[in-house]
Amino acid sequence: MFISEAYAQAAGAAPGASDMITSFLPLVLIFVVFWFLMIRPQQKRMKEHRALVAAAKKGDKVVTNGGILGTITKAVDGENDVEVEIAAGVKVRVLRSAIQDVLNRTLPTGKGGKAVEAKGEAKSEGANDA
Repeated sequence: MFISEAYAQAAGAAPGASDMITSFLPLVLIFVVFWFLMIRPQQKRMKEHRALVAAAKKGDKVVTNGGILGTITKAVDGENDVEVEIAAGVKVRVLRSAIQDVLNRTLPTGKGGKAVEAKGEAKSEGANDA
């Protein structure tokens, strides 16, 4: 009696393969949506940040991950750190990876061949400017 039931279950296994595919289809679709909405944009931001940090040069105003504002006074290509002046006569060495943003970066040249500064830069001297 048990053997006949086992054969009956084996015969029904072939149509069950399509059930397995349809049960994994929602998981695959969720992963695809997750990829395009979460992973891909994050990779793009990381790539842009790496390019920004690699392009940091002497004279750039930067913000570190700790929130310290300063100006790069020494940056050698190929080195992993830069020297940042955070106050008059106060210089610290900071890892390039600890640079969060470059404040005075320039955009590609516009009409007339002049470099255009990034939006949001103020040219006026304020009370908080050092």
